[in-house]
Amino acid sequence: MTNQYTVVTPEIAARLEAICGKNYVIYRDAERLEPYSHDEIPGKHYRHLPEIVVRPQSTEEVAAVIKLANEEHIAVTPRGAGSGLSGGAVPVYGGIVIATDRMNKILELDKENMMVVVQPGVIANDINEFLRPHGLLYAGYPMSMETCYIGGNVAENAGGGKAVKYGVTARYVLGLEVVLPNGDIMEVGGKLLKDVTGYNLLPLFTGSEGTLGFFTKIILKVIPRPKYQFDLLVLFKDSRTAINAVPATMTESGVTPTSIEYMDADSFQSACRYLNETLPYEEAGAMLLISVDGNDPEQMMDELELIGSFLEKHGAFMVYVADNPANSERIWKIRRNVAESFSLYFPRQSGEDVVVPPACIAEVVEEFQQLAERYGVTIPCYGHAGDGNLHSRVSAPDSWSDERWEQTLPLVLKELYELVAKRGGRISGEHGIGCKRLKYMPCVVSETFINVLRSIKKALDPNTIMNPGKIFEFSD
Repeated sequence: MTNQYTVVTPEIAARLEAICGKNYVIYRDAERLEPYSHDEIPGKHYRHLPEIVVRPQSTEEVAAVIKLANEEHIAVTPRGAGSGLSGGAVPVYGGIVIATDRMNKILELDKENMMVVVQPGVIANDINEFLRPHGLLYAGYPMSMETCYIGGNVAENAGGGKAVKYGVTARYVLGLEVVLPNGDIMEVGGKLLKDVTGYNLLPLFTGSEGTLGFFTKIILKVIPRPKYQFDLLVLFKDSRTAINAVPATMTESGVTPTSIEYMDADSFQSACRYLNETLPYEEAGAMLLISVDGNDPEQMMDELELIGSFLEKHGAFMVYVADNPANSERIWKIRRNVAESFSLYFPRQSGEDVVVPPACIAEVVEEFQQLAERYGVTIPCYGHAGDGNLHSRVSAPDSWSDERWEQTLPLVLKELYELVAKRGGRISGEHGIGCKRLKYMPCVVSETFINVLRSIKKALDPNTIMNPGKIFEFSD
């Protein structure tokens, strides 16, 4: 892709101030621009400073900014909370960052149609706090729900711990208001549960990582909120036994859990140390965290007992039952803090987000460990055992220099992705490609596939201004 984008001049900055208001534009202030130069990827390798940040409050303001950018050929990067792990909100080519923090209103609750209409800057968890008094739930549940914005979730088609039962974000996106790269405003979908009027553009925009348009309004499906959730924390001697127990238990028990989370020894030991957790985790080689939810506590306890007995039959040596919110929070806190603990204990690391057919997870984990031994690194794994989505943290020993790490990591990642491809997997299940994984796309998809993506991009964004430098390389 061409990088001959127009520099943001004081003249252009003044025009942007006229659109959004001077108080909502950051220009020529490196200290205030710096937070918009990165997301949550560890290290500084992927950071790029924007030339200007604008904080619009309306669809019309967003459209005016993007129209100006298209006419002047300035790169535009949409940004939510900046909690991503793929560099999706990083302004690779500088230009304009459009922040959504002021577009943070829940616009409507339509209880009759079981839908909620929101702006992109609403924190995902705030949607559920708003819905709670009404007995409703937005079930697209990313693990970072307390911090991430719903616009970013839709842009990445975020998943999470409850995807086994409820699916990922796309299942709940019914409609979008989108500002296209030329500044036009378009509605896609709506308050409809069925719609075959022309091409199905809704799933095209959902998960497009801000490369095809900017979401200014989102219509989400909501469901009745289950009254109860119970959890099991299950300990195994090794990862293969733990992973193999998952499909066997689901098939034999007939119960579909809400969540099935997996943590290898490195993952949960790191999180338990970080939290000063006193569970006897030292003997375990792997853990499963399994949840069920519903409205009949007696039936749910029966389901938990059934799942627990099948897990013991398939190799579990200890099963902890959490049948109240305090105990549930205790064990889920371990899972939620794995990444945070790695950030503390491993300063040089790369967080990966591979997805494989669920039955392959055990073999893939073992292959990752063999890969780690060959290169002298560690690759702890955790994630969503029920849907095949593994989060792997390639981590260097403390003794390594930055130079050795930077030379070794690309070699490790290439082999890691090739192992995933051989299993029929992909390099991202929920975090996205962004700029972090862009060069590795050919490891898992064909050039024909990438060319189709390029064709769609070129059709909707001929000047390639929307979030350039993400998903795939683009040459003129």
